[in-house]
Amino acid sequence: MKDAYLYTAARTPFGRFGGALAGVRPDDLAATALTGVLEQAPDLDRAAIGDVVWGNANGAGEDNRNVGRMAVLLAGLPVSVPATTVNRLCGSGLDAAVIASRTLESGDADIVVAGGVESMTRAPWVLPKPDRAHPAGNVTAVSTTLGWRLVNPAMPEEWTASLGECNELLQEKFSISRERQDAFAARSHRLAARAWDEGFYDELVVPVAGLTRDEGIRPGTDPGKLAALKPSFRPDGTITAGNASPLSDGASAVLLGTAAAADRIGLDPVARIAGRGVHAVDPRLFGFAPVEAAERALRRADIGWGDVGAVELNEAFAVQSLACVDAWGIDPEIVNTRGGAIALGHPLGASGGRLLATLAKVLRQRRARWGVAAICIGVGQALAVVLENVTDEVSR
Repeated sequence: MKDAYLYTAARTPFGRFGGALAGVRPDDLAATALTGVLEQAPDLDRAAIGDVVWGNANGAGEDNRNVGRMAVLLAGLPVSVPATTVNRLCGSGLDAAVIASRTLESGDADIVVAGGVESMTRAPWVLPKPDRAHPAGNVTAVSTTLGWRLVNPAMPEEWTASLGECNELLQEKFSISRERQDAFAARSHRLAARAWDEGFYDELVVPVAGLTRDEGIRPGTDPGKLAALKPSFRPDGTITAGNASPLSDGASAVLLGTAAAADRIGLDPVARIAGRGVHAVDPRLFGFAPVEAAERALRRADIGWGDVGAVELNEAFAVQSLACVDAWGIDPEIVNTRGGAIALGHPLGASGGRLLATLAKVLRQRRARWGVAAICIGVGQALAVVLENVTDEVSR
């Protein structure tokens, strides 16, 4: 078995729902991220790319019909470059990287691009086909932006609760206060704004539609301001628009390859994919699923939490993020040190690539060897990946 390495990464800025990227099709966002990552490897013969694996959660509108292949064609790659699109909801982009790494390890390819895209703004309304021709009654259009749609009546009702309600259940289970959630959310905005101001994201982000910086960051956010927001899902709840990730638009891409591909890529690898983990739970507890997914990834990398120097955990909600960090028993200060999804945004299929790119760079800056990227997934799943920093910037 060969090892799979991350060579470089790129993403678009993440736009707010209805914001700067509202006029950009998701297939164009995907092509932008794909072009951006390949521009960082100018010596690479594009025809040498063995596959493109793309994540996308909604796939109901302009991202239909295999948006990964659409991105390849729109980016002007040779028509001989194949592509597939995978859907594991919020984990689609990370799943794409996992699948790509297995492709490399098995020897099926030496160079693979993985990524993902979501335009939650442009996700369409859909109409189900009628059971019989020419129905006389009204038909309801269903939004495909987020969450359940066209639910199978055989599905237990408790499993189809909204994402927010599921996280209120987590809050009850683990007694995570509104104050802790708001403080966590304020930290996300503060660290994201600082990271941008210090130039951390400059080499990772390619502008699109005039947007050069993640649109959802609010540098002046503090717990006091967040405390004034009303609960979003229960009258007496703790989850608000301020301590949950927003609806977002964006795309991301990572260039992966074997060690032998370094000369063709024209770059040195920056991280090795050392462990992977997937886990499933009761759909209502999806926010807690990263706990075991990360444990499995660590076991497969043959390391423990004491070895980990950085964690990128997708902040779908502050409450589920805090529940995971508490369960791992790790220092919260190593988690999302450059901000997280509450501030940066969470375009479903694109978040996995963002996590990996950020983690690889944080490991280099902190001179840490091991890091974990993890993401919760609606309907009761989670994914995690362990990265090993293979650059010279490691404290031995």
